[in-house]
Amino acid sequence: MEKTQIAAAYALWREKATDDPDLVTELASIEGKDDEILDRFYRELEFGTGGLRGVIGAGTNRMNLYTVGKATQGLANYVNKQFSGEKAVAIAYDSRIKSDCFSKRAAAVLAANGIKVHIYPELMPTPMLSFATRELGCQAGINVTASHNPSKFNGYKVYGADGCQLTLEAADAVLAEIEKTDVFTGIKTTDFDKAVASGQIKYIGDSVKEKYFTEVKKQSLHSDLCKTAGLKVVYTPLNGAGNKPVRRILADIGITDVTVVPEQENPDGTFSTCPYPNPEIREALRLGLELCDKIKPDLLLATDPDCDRVGIAVPDGKGGYALFSGNEVGAMLLEYIIKERTAQGTLPPNPIAVKSIVSTTLADKICQKYNVELVNVLTGFKFIGEQIGFLEQKGEADRYIFGFEESYGYLAGFYVRDKDAVVGSMLICEMAAFYRSQGVSLITARENMYKDYGYYLNRLDNFAFEGAAGMEQMKQIMSKLRKEAPTSIADIPVEIITDYAASTAKNLLTGAVSALTLPKSDVVVLTLTNGASIVVRPSGTEPKIKIYYTTIGDSEAAAESVHAKISAEFKSFLL
Repeated sequence: MEKTQIAAAYALWREKATDDPDLVTELASIEGKDDEILDRFYRELEFGTGGLRGVIGAGTNRMNLYTVGKATQGLANYVNKQFSGEKAVAIAYDSRIKSDCFSKRAAAVLAANGIKVHIYPELMPTPMLSFATRELGCQAGINVTASHNPSKFNGYKVYGADGCQLTLEAADAVLAEIEKTDVFTGIKTTDFDKAVASGQIKYIGDSVKEKYFTEVKKQSLHSDLCKTAGLKVVYTPLNGAGNKPVRRILADIGITDVTVVPEQENPDGTFSTCPYPNPEIREALRLGLELCDKIKPDLLLATDPDCDRVGIAVPDGKGGYALFSGNEVGAMLLEYIIKERTAQGTLPPNPIAVKSIVSTTLADKICQKYNVELVNVLTGFKFIGEQIGFLEQKGEADRYIFGFEESYGYLAGFYVRDKDAVVGSMLICEMAAFYRSQGVSLITARENMYKDYGYYLNRLDNFAFEGAAGMEQMKQIMSKLRKEAPTSIADIPVEIITDYAASTAKNLLTGAVSALTLPKSDVVVLTLTNGASIVVRPSGTEPKIKIYYTTIGDSEAAAESVHAKISAEFKSFLL
């Protein structure tokens, strides 16, 4: 955008953006501050398969009533063009700042466009939005959430009729409609309360929620053990949407000794006790761990604000608590489900598990051992949901037994098409109860897994690039990697370079180039001759480049040693 265009956009917003007093105040406060104005207006928030995500505030590059309204008008146009007959969209929201306001604005826009709206009357987890979209026969779904981002962010996830986040084709079609919509004059809207009174907007009732919990409980393998195991749990919803659903499902399977971290029990979009409410990081679990030190539970559970991810910590046998990674929990749940369903005779013929390409290759070894087909997909749980959909189209949905991502997302069963921390929390507790019945702790179960398969060390580096200059720097880094990729790292030859944007995998040892069947994506993978791998991808939801390392050794120390050398040299090359 040219400087004059940015100035004109700023002036227009000062004149027109009057629905939210916070925006009026913010726009007035940045008058004459060119850098502040630039950051808010140099671009529009990008709409893609993950919907929208950005800092809450004024301007085209912010989450506010107007950018949400514009996105919703684009979605409404798409739904009305793509579908005939009565159309409906489901809406949910979490505890983030203005989530309730944004969800009501979206509902009002949809209603004004002749689309029926089913909206939850209180904050609900992301998987419950996916469930409602399918259960109520909706053509789309919206969840207002920024998942695990800091409190200054909010977002707008869009789902298709299949309960998955939008495909690339659908997202492009919605984007085309958004781009044709003027943010101030092109949006139809109506009064929310009047639309509720007329029945155009309906609150989702308890029957839908009960059906969801019934489906979650169908994934249980040993709920009988939970009632007698005496499991003591500390739980933190991190001030988000998981508080009621997670406690409900644990109570339903007989786990009643649950202590909730009091400071993080109730909804709070400021996340004052955990500035980065992400169960992947220790700081977010600090209060939970402090409570663990006092009451000595068997397990700490932590779900993120929209309750689609769950992290855990367990007694380490040394008086403290050890955090498990998403890769470790995913691999342990995978083996637990395969072994116990086999023992119960409920494992389907030709079972299938699914994981993302950045998740641990330990899952490959587990599936090989038990003759389970493992499908690797691009990052984003919608691709796991897509695989379930493919099976469902063939009448084989029950072949799907489990899917996971390294970022603490898990799903057993095919009742939803997104990761689900409610079923994840249930299965983790159940797995703990099962191992306890055998005299084995979760920390020992993890050790046994590594004894069986070797120690798989997975590490993630995040590098942030803020603002307009940061976006350009990220593009340059990915371009450098593609043009100048190293042929060896830490004296270990690179065997294969896989470029998902070019859809090619090149073997540097043989010169052979093979085509990929997965959709194009801005991801590059380096596979080394010792089995180690490096995956580099810009985040789809944050201004970051992520680097995923996998190293394998006979012990943790051996794998750590290799990782230290590889990561230091590769970081020096890339950055």
